[in-house]
Amino acid sequence: MAVIKPFKGMRFDTEKAGELKTLCCPPYDIISEEQRKAFIAQNEYNVIRLELPKEGDDVYVRAGEILDMWRSKGVLIHEDKPAIYIYEMEFNAYSKRRSVKGIIARVKVEEFSKGIILPHEFTLSKAKADRFNLMKATNCNFSQIYALYMDSEHTTLKTIDDKSKTDAQYQFTDDDNITHRLWVCTDEAVIKKLVDDFADRKLYIADGHHRYETALNYRNYCRENGISKEGDAQDYQMIYLVDMEHPGLIVFPTHRMVRDLADFDKNIVLESCKEYFDIERFDSVGNMNSTLSKQYKAGKKAFGFYCGKGEWYLLTLKDISVMDSVLPELSPASRQLDVSVLHSLVLEKTMGIDKENMANQINLTYTKFFEEAIMAVDKGEFQCSFILNPTRVTEIRDVAAAGEKMPQKSTYFYPKMITGMVMNDIGVD
Repeated sequence: MAVIKPFKGMRFDTEKAGELKTLCCPPYDIISEEQRKAFIAQNEYNVIRLELPKEGDDVYVRAGEILDMWRSKGVLIHEDKPAIYIYEMEFNAYSKRRSVKGIIARVKVEEFSKGIILPHEFTLSKAKADRFNLMKATNCNFSQIYALYMDSEHTTLKTIDDKSKTDAQYQFTDDDNITHRLWVCTDEAVIKKLVDDFADRKLYIADGHHRYETALNYRNYCRENGISKEGDAQDYQMIYLVDMEHPGLIVFPTHRMVRDLADFDKNIVLESCKEYFDIERFDSVGNMNSTLSKQYKAGKKAFGFYCGKGEWYLLTLKDISVMDSVLPELSPASRQLDVSVLHSLVLEKTMGIDKENMANQINLTYTKFFEEAIMAVDKGEFQCSFILNPTRVTEIRDVAAAGEKMPQKSTYFYPKMITGMVMNDIGVD
């Protein structure tokens, strides 16, 4: 099963590089060019120059040169002893202050076919090529993959809670009011306990599918080119591991916005939906989230169909068994997902937006922001939007366990891990 190990993490020497808050950044794939430049303007040593390189004729080669320079100057240093890192994020969600805590370790990457580490979402090749080129140039992970594990007794969480009772060695609050805390655990007995905990566990990738598939490709590339052999550090990648039943674990929905459909008519959509859905009309979006939440808690498959100027319709599936005939090739776990119901019965069947169209985002745009999904329709930028409930963590587990993947943009784990608090220099054991 899952093999984890400690590592000598690479971190910023804040005495030389500056305040930790100015050195870290959000995940590379949610950063605009304007934000990237602002991070560098604030501190030339910001990790964005490594994680999202844009300098030089060959941006990946330049990232490797910058990495070498920062290591030689002592801006980046390594832990004296192998460590497992306890990482906590404290944040606001659903009008409450919450926190989620897990461990960062090196994890042996395994092919999905082995059933040890399981994906739940489809990926795009362009993003994987970018990450692969960066790994070839730097031999590093600057950001973590996010994975979940099952632990009915919560033994690992008890251990890390016990080891993080003292103040964190590293802490700051970012501009989104997320507080990031990091504890460095080098206690060999504790490390052994944590390593042993995972000996009979599977891991479920929550976020970072592109990076995980890239890690497999990079491991194979290194072996094929004589850079490494089986068992070397290239077999391992830095992963953040969180208890699947952690009370602070939050998954946000990703809403769908529809544009540029020829002859779009909301009445035709509603008429077609009557076969499968109970339909209720509303004149204000003020109650949409609470109405959908009520359906969610009742175990119903329901969506908000927003048409503009406050007008929306609650679509509640009459009978989930219809999905057995619509998607007979998939497992019950995949057939019964909210996104599967929406995609199959509404977007494909009623609106003619097929899977290829969705993947290429020809008539579909995704957003995690409820306000954007509403305002974009009101402004006339989109014809309508579909407001979803979040995917349950147990559904993610069941789809992955069935060896299947969800459609893209099915989940949005919040908050996103910060990049730069600790990094994995693969060349350092």
